[in-house]
Amino acid sequence: MESTKETAAPEGPILCINNCGFFGSAATMNMCSKCHKEMILKQENAKLAADIINGGSGKDVVAADVIKTAQSAAVELNVALIQAPHTDGSSSTQVPEAKVGPNRCSTCRKRVGLTGFNCKCGNLFCSVHRYSDKHECPFDYRSAGRDAIAKANPVVKAEKLDKI
Repeated sequence: MESTKETAAPEGPILCINNCGFFGSAATMNMCSKCHKEMILKQENAKLAADIINGGSGKDVVAADVIKTAQSAAVELNVALIQAPHTDGSSSTQVPEAKVGPNRCSTCRKRVGLTGFNCKCGNLFCSVHRYSDKHECPFDYRSAGRDAIAKANPVVKAEKLDKI
């Protein structure tokens, strides 16, 4: 009976042992999924570093450099996300965010919302003006079609045969 008590799940959720505020589980050593992934990544990096120190090939060194640069970029991104902007009001370097207005047709200025059509010329149009002949589109469909056909069908030339 004692063995059943030991394997029974604890009552209530368990907080992550890294005190990140999320819940952990016994499968991830009482860590949340994010902390568990970070721990596994650190262990893999340590193994990789040990292999390099003990005499690894050049490929391993290049792979380790790529992993280190990726991790440093991820750390910088996390630091940037964690740091909150100061709301003192004295800082004039903050740029106010531009208001995003409703989507409107470029020709008739009608509100299109989610039903707008993006043209190859880069503008947004309503259902009436979505075709290129209805809004005087400056995009050259003829040359774009020619280029697409030229790319899809490359010129194939056979080698000349020697005449007997």
